[in-house]
Amino acid sequence: MNLFAVSTALTPHAGTLQLVAAAVVGIALIVVLITWLKLNPFLSLTIGSLAVGAMANMPMADVVTSFSNGVGSTVASVGVLIALGAMFGRLLADSGAADQIVDTLVGKAGTRMLPWAMGLVGALIGLPMFFEIGLVLLMPVIMLVSVRSGLSLVRVGIPALAGLSAMHGLVPPHPGPLVAIGALKADLGITLIIGVLIAIPVVVISGPLFAKVAGRWVNVAAPQLVITEREKQLLAAGHGGGHATPTAPAAGAGKNAASAGARARQPRFSVTLATVLLPVVLMMAKAIADIVSSANSPVRVVLDFLGNPLIALLLAVLVAVVTFGRGSGMDRRAIASSLEQSLPPIAGILLIVGAGGGFKQTLIDTGIGTVITNFAASSGISVLFLGWLVAVLIRLATGSATVATVTAAGVLAPLAASLPTAETSLLVLAIGTGSVFFSHVNDAGFWLVKEYFRMDIVQTIKTWSLMETLISVVGLVLVLAVGMFV
Repeated sequence: MNLFAVSTALTPHAGTLQLVAAAVVGIALIVVLITWLKLNPFLSLTIGSLAVGAMANMPMADVVTSFSNGVGSTVASVGVLIALGAMFGRLLADSGAADQIVDTLVGKAGTRMLPWAMGLVGALIGLPMFFEIGLVLLMPVIMLVSVRSGLSLVRVGIPALAGLSAMHGLVPPHPGPLVAIGALKADLGITLIIGVLIAIPVVVISGPLFAKVAGRWVNVAAPQLVITEREKQLLAAGHGGGHATPTAPAAGAGKNAASAGARARQPRFSVTLATVLLPVVLMMAKAIADIVSSANSPVRVVLDFLGNPLIALLLAVLVAVVTFGRGSGMDRRAIASSLEQSLPPIAGILLIVGAGGGFKQTLIDTGIGTVITNFAASSGISVLFLGWLVAVLIRLATGSATVATVTAAGVLAPLAASLPTAETSLLVLAIGTGSVFFSHVNDAGFWLVKEYFRMDIVQTIKTWSLMETLISVVGLVLVLAVGMFV
């Protein structure tokens, strides 16, 4: 599905070497501004776009127009989906529905199966939630499970983080995959189906299996000081799930989320699971109907409407208001407050995503896209590997998975026009896997995990950073393997 319009490549405004130099300098400028000057990625992408247009001999008025069009079309479509996803995730947290998922799955798992249960918890929570919010929500659970089971934080925490991270990089409606789908004009349903299928073995390998090895390298016990009095009481009573989410405004968890675990009533697990999976099922059903049904089939017409990402997520939010909100005893004021508080934390993400769309449009309108397409066609390099590599380089330089995704998608967008539908979806996933490669000291997520797990830098690299690298490499291998058959 095409989420937003991309203009066709125009006649190049300069010679090939000048256009290549403009692209290289523009990307390098963005990297320098983010890493050295510590400038906000939104401003860095904006300045980089203007620099690319100027170096490509494009009239500056046209550069501004291209950038503005790219920002506007991206925010107008992808931005709405991100906002709906944030609302859904906030209701999931504030109502205690996320607690219900964790309580049920972890409560039914024995000690041997706990890492696998935590991986499943991370994946389910990661479907509708941004990584940072999911991490803040799950950390009290990880701490409590570690204390109760006697397993190290690494053994139970890495699988949960793997589930969160893999979903964040591979599965819509997360911002990165959505932007890449729009920029490359990929089919969202097909991308979702392949992304989920690839994410399953990725989470298994980088989660429970890797955690068993990493747990031998780094053995970190949950510090007692992070266990709240209420959790101690639950622990003494033999309960493993109830918890209070720590306040972390930067990650979007506010006072409602902090009190979610204390709610007397939680939505039932079956209702919670059905609500979480509702948008995924609708979008998958649309993709399948598009393949097996005729264009005028009544079933396909209905599923094309219900499976539209906007409609699917809107329905999920409305259903969540009833199942999560009213189902947990929240009144109308509490539900309204939860929905309202879900939007401010994503303002920065929306701006970065929009600027990434503007950068992409500038690359296309200067004619650089034509040069990139011709180079890739003549070099013999796999398009999927090229997309992964570009995302990896930007990720290593900037530390931001979102910046890596939106920039790589902009660079590779001209190539997607000649690709089959399935391969375009695989290119989205290749970029997504590259965007999470080797998180290190320039990534805010690195420090978030380090401080929550009370590890030093070397320990964080041996666990978190290697886990992210494993997600990236295993994901690429699976993408390339699938690419051999489509």
